[in-house]
Amino acid sequence: MILVDSSIWIDYFNGKVTDKTDWLDSAIGDKEIIVGDLILTEVLQGFQNDNDFRTAQKLLLDFPFMEMVGQDLAIKSALNYRFLRKNGVTVRKTIDVMIGTFCIHYHFSLLHDDRDFEPMEKYLKLKTIRI
Repeated sequence: MILVDSSIWIDYFNGKVTDKTDWLDSAIGDKEIIVGDLILTEVLQGFQNDNDFRTAQKLLLDFPFMEMVGQDLAIKSALNYRFLRKNGVTVRKTIDVMIGTFCIHYHFSLLHDDRDFEPMEKYLKLKTIRI
């Protein structure tokens, strides 16, 4: 399974053409992509136009959906954040540690365009899609 980070979905919905948005476009309908609640929130909150919001919501909810953070993963995310800090890495957004921890826990690969995930790849063995 593959989780696509909001950094890619936002570019995709904005029509930004990159190697990663091209990969996503070709993967839809071909690869097992899931959407999580944190990703859904991050992507949908940015739409200003109601029609665009509804279109994106409909597309995203066509994918399998998972809740991403419960008590156990919240604690594991905090432990991962602390581990990274002890190794001299400060992740800018706590939500990224939660997303990374979710992927690590479920052995999902992450498609992203966000430097906050790079230390998680190095220190926590986060699997990512390389384009």
